Amino acid sequence: MRLDKFLKVSRLIKRRTVANEACDAGRVLIGGKPAKASANVKAGDEIEILFGQKSVKVRVLNVAETVRKEEAKDLFEYI
Repeated sequence: MRLDKFLKVSRLIKRRTVANEACDAGRVLIGGKPAKASANVKAGDEIEILFGQKSVKVRVLNVAETVRKEEAKDLFEYI
């Protein structure tokens, strides 16, 4: 699954266009390296998102095309 779509489906970022812009600006890292919005995400990947002064690190547990709001938190765990 594409990185920008995963960020939206998992609700780490609210909209896919915002996720795309964050990737283009280099604020999303996979394994410590800046990632493009089209990067492939799979279970086990570690994603870091830089929000201004704060950063969020998560590990991908599962990848799903669509999930309900309550199940979105099951796609990742905070590190």
